[in-house]
Amino acid sequence: MKAESKFIETNGIRLHYLEQGGEGPVLLLMHGLTANAHAFDGLIKAGLGDTFKVLSVDLRGRGLSSCPDKGYTMKEHADDIIGMLDALDIRQVILAGHSFGGFLGLYISVYFSERVSQLIILDAAVHMHPQTKEMLGPALSRLDQVFSSFDDYLNKVKQAPYLTFWDDAMWSYYRADVKDLPDGTVSTRSRLENMMEAVLKGSLGEPWVELIEKLNKPVLLINAPGIYTMGNALLPSELAMETADMIKNCRYIEVSGNHQTMLYGAGAGQIVTSIQQFILQ
Repeated sequence: MKAESKFIETNGIRLHYLEQGGEGPVLLLMHGLTANAHAFDGLIKAGLGDTFKVLSVDLRGRGLSSCPDKGYTMKEHADDIIGMLDALDIRQVILAGHSFGGFLGLYISVYFSERVSQLIILDAAVHMHPQTKEMLGPALSRLDQVFSSFDDYLNKVKQAPYLTFWDDAMWSYYRADVKDLPDGTVSTRSRLENMMEAVLKGSLGEPWVELIEKLNKPVLLINAPGIYTMGNALLPSELAMETADMIKNCRYIEVSGNHQTMLYGAGAGQIVTSIQQFILQ
């Protein structure tokens, strides 16, 4: 199944997304903090597009979407997505988000409730591991770097402590993470300054407990409690279940892998099955 690469004008920027799948319900996927639309290629490989029409978006400042110098609050991200739905004439959508995308999905589900039918949160919760900032260090360290070639970049990526196995579906994600420079080197597309704004004014800038109390959508919270780095999960199961218990109508599922590898291999298959059961119940 080959994805169609498309662009749309929304909220003053140009947003890139991938479209694939059949005639089923529309499922909009939103990636993690520094990721891109190809982060979900492992779920597509596991059959997600067999059941749903899948849209996977590059959030602002990532992938092929516009990269404004400022404007990375949750509201600005949400306005991008709502503008995208308006332009595509999609009245209501199933939202799924991984990590930062999960927080964004929660935000949209509360402030634009009429546009969301169901919410799927992949490894995001009100309380993450208390050392999350330090644990994200290896992922953030690649930003603003120049590498001698894509192969050099990929070799360094594979040394990350959280990448406990390699899946062919990861290649497209990492290829979309960098741009080719005229001298043959490559550099990451996302800028550290923008991603830090997304953290400080986005994921850390909202009263998540208060928002969860207002959430009135069916929610599937999928958690991968495998070791991410520093000997711990980025979202330990007890913290994931704490958030699940706060949500009025929430189904909690654990899958194989860690915060990154859950999107591939066995974890991807378990996620696809869980999503199908949740939506088509």
